[in-house]
Amino acid sequence: MADVGGSPGRAAGGAAVLAEGVGVRGPRGWAFRDARVTAEPGSLIAVAGPSGSGRTCLLLALTGRMRIAAGHAEVAGTRLPKGMSAVRRLSALAHVPGVSDLEPALTVAEHLRERALLERRFTGSPLAFLRPRAERAAETRSRIDAAVAAAGLDLAALPKGHRTAVRDLERLEALRLSVALALIGRPRLLAVDDVDLKLSDAERDEAWALLRGLAADGTTVLAVCSEPPGGALVIPTGTRQETAPARESASDGSTDEEGAGDAFSEAGRA
Repeated sequence: MADVGGSPGRAAGGAAVLAEGVGVRGPRGWAFRDARVTAEPGSLIAVAGPSGSGRTCLLLALTGRMRIAAGHAEVAGTRLPKGMSAVRRLSALAHVPGVSDLEPALTVAEHLRERALLERRFTGSPLAFLRPRAERAAETRSRIDAAVAAAGLDLAALPKGHRTAVRDLERLEALRLSVALALIGRPRLLAVDDVDLKLSDAERDEAWALLRGLAADGTTVLAVCSEPPGGALVIPTGTRQETAPARESASDGSTDEEGAGDAFSEAGRA
């Protein structure tokens, strides 16, 4: 994969991302190999390639959720794979099938409230539970409102407002909700899968405008797509010259596409 460089002058709130020759291998072969990127905090990074080329595996590897088997990577100065737990704490996933799925029967409000409560329970200070209930509730509401606004999710425009079930959301609305849920944790690195899947041209433009805006505000954004947008740092996957060596390296004759599927199935164990 080709190396790409980051742009200087980004906000310091995001996480710098460095990958040098990174690869992930599943039981039947490589999911991807030789991924390279140098991105400053607040960059928009597009992982672009066809489905099955290891895009999601790379996203999970760079967020500390899948163990790399070759090369090395750093996120916010934390080296992978040694610092996987630390990278998980500073990153968040949005819209990753099989990992961060939305529950179709739950409403938008239920998803947001549940995520905010989980964040407060598992990442907040123990002393926060000693504060008055009303104060804690106000902080939770403020955090939810900020995340919804940053994701551009217009609750009033939904069919039943905040009581709208996920199964009744349009695809772009579901993407915005997934992003809002991830932003509740105030991550330094936001990873979004399948940004442009099943979106119209106009919807795709809206989705990329959202992610560009988040990057401009200082959050580093790592986004999987089929076609990268203009102005993004691009990590290509699945090109002919890149996949051929990976296919040859599998000892049992399996393809790198099979390796990607196997590696993805192991993500929860990494």
